[in-house]
Amino acid sequence: QAQLVESGGGLVQAGGSLRLSCAASGRTFSTYTLGWFRQAPGKEREFVAAISWNGNTLYHPDSAKGRFTISRDNAKNTMYLQMNSLKPEDTAVYYCAADRGWNFNTTPQNYDYWGQGTQVTVSS
Repeated sequence: QAQLVESGGGLVQAGGSLRLSCAASGRTFSTYTLGWFRQAPGKEREFVAAISWNGNTLYHPDSAKGRFTISRDNAKNTMYLQMNSLKPEDTAVYYCAADRGWNFNTTPQNYDYWGQGTQVTVSS
């Protein structure tokens, strides 16, 4: 059974960095578009970044671009999100997801597989 498992979340001070990982198992996701989403309390799940099977990337222009870097290692069936210059408003549960489609999608409904999430808390 296909499974995505996030790790790397935690508590960090504003201005700090974290690196999230998303390990896939049960099948290979090398041809899938992979994405990161986040959900803060009382808010809807929002798109953060996505990476295509061949390494093309898309970032949320306001929340991620310039501070976050998404990457993947298909040989390890793993995706990463390097987050720098973290702000308190980045506090959320971060989810990784896989989309079998070839186009970049920024809406959660288009993704086929989801991890359980990892908490990121940024203190001021």
